[in-house]
Amino acid sequence: MTAIQIIDLTPENIANYGVCGYKDVKKHKELRNKIEWFNEYYPKGLRIKVVLSEKGEYLGMLEYLPGNFAHRPVNAEHHMFIHCIFVGFKKEFKRKGYASSLIDACIKDAKEKKMLGVAVVTRKGAFMAGNEIFLKKEFDIVDTAKPDFNLLAFKFDAKSKNPSFKTANLNNLNEHKNGLTIIRSVQCPYTEKNVNAILESAKNKFNIKPNLINLNDSKSAQKTPCAFGTFCMIYNGEIISHHPISNKRFENIMTEKFK
Repeated sequence: MTAIQIIDLTPENIANYGVCGYKDVKKHKELRNKIEWFNEYYPKGLRIKVVLSEKGEYLGMLEYLPGNFAHRPVNAEHHMFIHCIFVGFKKEFKRKGYASSLIDACIKDAKEKKMLGVAVVTRKGAFMAGNEIFLKKEFDIVDTAKPDFNLLAFKFDAKSKNPSFKTANLNNLNEHKNGLTIIRSVQCPYTEKNVNAILESAKNKFNIKPNLINLNDSKSAQKTPCAFGTFCMIYNGEIISHHPISNKRFENIMTEKFK
């Protein structure tokens, strides 16, 4: 593996490195929102670790925080909880062991803080890591949620209680039976530009007045009806997207609904 450096982003340096591919604070409202959120949760234990090459190239990142502040509908108290991990803004950065190194750094931090272990929600497809990397690191699947979410844990004591999904909240759509509801949090910066475009399309193309719910804290995120936590799109009581989508994808979904 090529020599790398893993650093912690801090309130002092985060604007210099950026997150999730966003690097220009002046240009990207997504990044400004993310930094504001980061500054709020950093004192509570939120950490974003970044992999840098010898040349200072941004190779990937991992975001985690104590489970009681997780922005997913999970019971993960006393565990470090991974929100997201991404490596490979360029193809040549992939399959180099960088993701494994980031997970190792998170596990080390959790041990130093005397936690019970590390937990993460996974899913095949976009916006979430799949099971493979975590199973290789000896995580175990400890719970599942519809349609295809898994909750995995790396426990330091096999006898300790497993993390779990907050099943009473999941798929509880009683409050969203009519019309279009979009639930989002600035924890995921991709919910800014895409959602704004979707709101315009819903109004102008489909004559729908959406109900936009901005999640302002971890407690709100843990009560969402979707295991993704920081995003959910519901139409007439049905979840039509469990993760952020493009406006084009939204229009395709709604076109099918209106046939």
